[in-house]
Amino acid sequence: MNRTTLSLIAGTTALAAVTAVAALATPSASGASTPGAAAQLPVQRTGLLCPAPSVSDIADTTYTSFTPVTQGAASSGKGQLQPASVESVDGTGGTGDTQQGKGKGKAKAGKKTAGQPVLTPKAPGTPVTGDTSGADGPALIGTADGTFAPGWTVQETTSVAAGTGRGLQGVTCTPADTEFWFPGASTADSRTDYVHLTNPDDSAAVVDVELYGKNGAIKSPLGENLTVKPHTSEPILLSTLTGERQDDLTVHVSVRSGRVGATVQALDDKSGGDWLAAAADPAGSLVLPGIPKDATDVRLIAFTPGDADADLKIRLASPDGLITPAGNETLHVKSGMTTSADLGPLTRGEAGSLVLTPTDQSVPVVAALRVVRGKGADQETAFIPATAPVGARATAADNSAKGTTLALTAPTATAKVKVTASAGSEGGTAVSRTYTIRSGTTQDVDAPVPSGLRGTYALTIEPLSGSPVYASRTLVSTDPAGFTIQILPSDRGLVSVPRTDEDLSILQK
Repeated sequence: MNRTTLSLIAGTTALAAVTAVAALATPSASGASTPGAAAQLPVQRTGLLCPAPSVSDIADTTYTSFTPVTQGAASSGKGQLQPASVESVDGTGGTGDTQQGKGKGKAKAGKKTAGQPVLTPKAPGTPVTGDTSGADGPALIGTADGTFAPGWTVQETTSVAAGTGRGLQGVTCTPADTEFWFPGASTADSRTDYVHLTNPDDSAAVVDVELYGKNGAIKSPLGENLTVKPHTSEPILLSTLTGERQDDLTVHVSVRSGRVGATVQALDDKSGGDWLAAAADPAGSLVLPGIPKDATDVRLIAFTPGDADADLKIRLASPDGLITPAGNETLHVKSGMTTSADLGPLTRGEAGSLVLTPTDQSVPVVAALRVVRGKGADQETAFIPATAPVGARATAADNSAKGTTLALTAPTATAKVKVTASAGSEGGTAVSRTYTIRSGTTQDVDAPVPSGLRGTYALTIEPLSGSPVYASRTLVSTDPAGFTIQILPSDRGLVSVPRTDEDLSILQK
């Protein structure tokens, strides 16, 4: 028997041994139905990226970190948010100071250095907060492992008292990826929109930023082959990529090499502004949950990246069921062109979510809503992109006892949902409530509040039975019109791990 054969047998035997150990050592987890089915196990490591919060000198930003308690998670671990270096469009670096909350000192942005983290999580189940102010707050690169990783969520909430983008701006920090769609951006004269690109890795990322308007693709050589250096963040002003001024654009961020986090900051001179999170991947049917009941104007922006046009049926999931808005029954979306429709004060005093379905042939589409509250000088703007369902669990941090609205919708069938309010960041005891969301409806649920709450708290949403559930959370500031909306897809706390069984017969093959 030659050396190669002996090596093959030895390797096969080792593989069989490892497989047997995996079969014996795999812990049980909820969601595993039959032997051989994939187990839902807690993730071991999570990375999040937070964009630089504001260009305003009078901005005040709060970061809130929260990890839900997850059965089967590791007993130890660590997590932290560190400043990224800030890169200008011309590639020159910049630095900024971020004032941390409650006696945590200062952390300076710049090249990757050891320095104080902006925020360090404590224990699962309890939020931790940190603060920064002014225009120099940097983007943040976060990592969490072990007990802090499953479902780790960081909320960045900024209040701007006056000027372009005034009001409340909020964004859930996101993991890095290789493709993003942002219907709802703009290069209109009244708008100042940036796409923030953050690279968490040790090697440079090469990125294309493509713009699509009402007449199709906009030629923009300046958006091609953009290099984002390691551990840096680069805000790109969309109006520098094209001379065309369009009210509604779809921004496509695609990564040629590496990976980045991407978010659009949409600021308006008169009607405030907010962060526009990436829309769900192109799909034939979409759900845009949680239009505020007091919205004074709603605008739908849609785009199809394929070769075929899309015809969509527009319906509103109200508290009483699915209804078709008069005068806006359908939307025709031409291939490769951004299409918009003014829906007006769509909800008329009731909770609502927009449900888009194909009228005939299913064509993949991306979509978002631009939502306005208030009138005249008191107008404020937020965005609701189409989102994936909650899945096993979703998490929303930085909630207050009076300024939070949780919207849940079950577009296809009745669903039962458990909502847990965590302990407060400065004290309080977690509580849970269960809700039934009827088929085709949206409910602004009376979300639970921790008993003895001090500080802010987190909400964790867990569907228990029934159809897929879609969710969003609205925060309202002390300013009557100030608000921000975050969609709530899965918090990615659990991962499917295939079960394995010992099979020694492979040694005979």
